[in-house]
This record gives sequence, structure tokens and C-alpha cells, in this order.
Amino acid sequence: MPHLVRERLFIGNIGDAAEVLQLGTSDITHMLSVLSSESISFFSEWRSGLIIPSKEIKKVYVGGTGCDLASESDYVDGSKSSLSPEKLLYSLEYAGNGLKVERMAVPLRDMENEDLLDYLNVCYDFIERGRKEGSVLVHCFAGVSRSAAIITAYLMRNEQLSLEDALDSLRQSNEFVSPNDGFMEQLKLFEKMGFKVDYASPIYKRFRLKVLGESYNRGEKINISKLGADPGLSREVASEVQSSQQVDFSHARAYRCKKCRRLVALLENVVDHIPGEGETSFDWYKRKSGNPFNKSEEPECSSIFVEPLRWMTGVEEGALEGKLSCAHCEARLGYFNWSGIQCSCGSWITPAFQLHKSRVDISTV
Repeated sequence: MPHLVRERLFIGNIGDAAEVLQLGTSDITHMLSVLSSESISFFSEWRSGLIIPSKEIKKVYVGGTGCDLASESDYVDGSKSSLSPEKLLYSLEYAGNGLKVERMAVPLRDMENEDLLDYLNVCYDFIERGRKEGSVLVHCFAGVSRSAAIITAYLMRNEQLSLEDALDSLRQSNEFVSPNDGFMEQLKLFEKMGFKVDYASPIYKRFRLKVLGESYNRGEKINISKLGADPGLSREVASEVQSSQQVDFSHARAYRCKKCRRLVALLENVVDHIPGEGETSFDWYKRKSGNPFNKSEEPECSSIFVEPLRWMTGVEEGALEGKLSCAHCEARLGYFNWSGIQCSCGSWITPAFQLHKSRVDISTV
């Protein structure tokens, strides 16, 4: 039996979901299925003899190629999400056989390296709408990890609860819930972003870099659409990018090639990092004379680190490391390495896309 979490909100497993579809119930009008497969046909495969016809409402892919989603563009714009632009975000369908159940299917595996964050906004909206129109069952296969992570995020945002408090509250309904460690880490980021997935946040940018790095390490080709917009495009193209990606190019702090003045990055492209211990952090790599404990003041970083941008041709070509050269004059601006680079302050950034401050000028657009 599903567990009641809040009024009109239930958590369950695949057996609970199959029972709702097989027997029918007036208690559940909406079902959020978080499973490896997005198809409703898994019910007939999982339990022989159970065939539930369905009517598809829409399929939504990252990039908006699957349907008309004007009101939900924030969730399907490939520039704002670490999901692949060819990847299904969710599908909506109605169950047949006279059942009045609207089902939203989200393809998400119960693995620590899965990207949970990019699904949280659409799942939250579906649960909110479902509770207003009826009642919602959120389920995964076992009802322990994926569904628990989604409902925990929902409680955090809806009731402004910390991760710890939201999970404790959920466990009062079902003591066995336990999101995997990767989901827990992402829920901590969700809490730090103020209970929303803020694609402009430095926290999300670091997460997106991590996802890209893991994708690269798995041998997947880095699609150019996953890279950030090129701020050095012509004014016309930049306007199109701004319109589609909600990037504000006006009055922004900018970094330009010192040699030809081409725009190479904006302040919003910068990925902040916590300063390390300065030169003493390099002791294992390079020994220097003098007193290593004599630290006068925290050193200023000699480089800035940015998200990968579309003018970085070497990145798109799939090299592990290489130079970052200006797309206009080919002057060397910095270096990239998917395995990481240590900043002059001692902090290690992985993956790293480094622009040397000596090679760029700071101005406004």
C-alpha cells in the first residue's frame, strides 16, 4: 500500500503503481513514475496479464524538440541544463480502461552519478498541480531512493524545510526511505540554492561542470550544444542567443582578448572557487627555499576559470587537454584540462577551463 506523506500526496513502489492501474482507485488521480524506462508498457511486462492502454499527451525533450512548451522553457533549454539535448525529460499520458489517472514518466536510474537536479522543477510542478486537481502517487521501483529524493525536494521547497528535516518528516511516513548518496549530495546543493534549481547560480555551474567531466570520463562525445553560449558572437547572433537562453549581455563585466579585443567571457561564465593555500600547496610538485609558513596575505589568483564555451574548438574536438586560443586572432589565452588544473592560489579545479589574467582585459560589454 502507498504511504501517505501529506494530504493528497503518497509515496510507493512499482507494485503500488500497478495496483492502482489494475484495480483503479478514486484516491489517486496523478502518478509520477521515476523509473529507468519512460514507457507505461513496463506494467504489462512486470506483471503478466496486466495491459493498460494509454493515450500520450506529450513528450518533452531537453531543447524543446518534442513538444510545445512555452511556459516550461526554463526546464527544457539545453543551455540551462546539464542533460543531453537529445534526452527525454518526461512524458505525460492518460491511463485507459476508464481510469482517470494522468501519469508523468521521468527516466532516472537509481545510480549515484545520475542527474537528479535537472528533474526537480518539472516534478515539483506536476506534484503541485496533481494535489490541486486530486491526489498524487510518486513511485520508483522499490519506493526507497528515487521517489524519496523527489518527495524530499518537494517538501524542502514547499515547506521551506532543511534537507535533514524534510527527510526526517518523510521517514515518519515510511521509515525505509533512503535516497542514494549521489542524490543526497544534489539535495544539499538544492538546499544551498534556496530550494530551487537556479541555472545561473555558481553552485549549479560547478555541478554542471562535474556532470560534463563525468560524461567525458565515460568516453561520451561532448556535444557543442552542451557548451555555454559564445559571448563574442556578432550583435545579431548574440541577440538571438539572449532571446533563447535568457542571457543578459548588456552592461555585463566582460573579459576580452588583450591582443584583438574579442569578447571571450562574461562574469556569469566564471566558475568561482575557494582559494587554496597559495604556493605552499605546490610543495609536492615544486620545492622552494625559504620559510613555507611565512604567509603574508592570501594570494590573488593569476587566472580565472570559466565554464566551457562554444568558441573553445579544442574542447569540442574531444581532447583531454590543450590550449585555449582566441577564435579571432588565435592568441593563446589559457589552457583546459578535463582532469583538472591547480590554480596559483593552490585550489584544484576539475574539469578546468582556465584564462590567464595576463592575456585578457576586463571591461563592460
